[in-house]
Amino acid sequence: MCFNTRQSKRQEQLEKRFNAKMSKLKEYNISIQFNGFQHPLTPVIANTEADTIQLFNWGLIPHWAKDDTIRKHTLNARIETINQKPSFRDASKNRCLVLIDGFYEWQWLDPKGKNKQKYLITRPDDEAFALAGLWNQWTDKTTGEILNTYTILTKEANKLMAEIHNSQKRMPVVLSQKNEMDWLTGKEVSTEDIELIATMV
Repeated sequence: MCFNTRQSKRQEQLEKRFNAKMSKLKEYNISIQFNGFQHPLTPVIANTEADTIQLFNWGLIPHWAKDDTIRKHTLNARIETINQKPSFRDASKNRCLVLIDGFYEWQWLDPKGKNKQKYLITRPDDEAFALAGLWNQWTDKTTGEILNTYTILTKEANKLMAEIHNSQKRMPVVLSQKNEMDWLTGKEVSTEDIELIATMV
């Protein structure tokens, strides 16, 4: 799973790397560790505006949700089952890039996970990269507030990540730069898509 990310790049660095302009500049914050359970605003590129970096809240809220409590359970979505799960099914065509420069996983050092080793996963050059995500827009019926929210997709861990994330053996779907637009504009997700698109950077 993926519940902690790093996004330490300045606005100008992200804009150059993803060839997109950032909106809501005053709300943009960098962090060496975003905790998903705090539902932070982090930079994403949605398929509806591929030339704009927007700030969405981590933790997808389906349009039918009565309140926002569900989002603590929707930080991640298994890419193999997004078309079957009610929380993600309606958003399965709302693809986005989640812009980060690292993510954290914990390796269990004993069978019960009482002792853990923290790992930060980055590119060798420490450049920003993208995770595959889904997004949705939700309206709070009590206040009228509109929230744009997202989830990070995960897949079965590759050999390296299975050694690090040895408790659940999952990893986020990391996109290579050449496959970012393929993800945003791609067809329905299939097992073949997962293996072609999902790579370690």
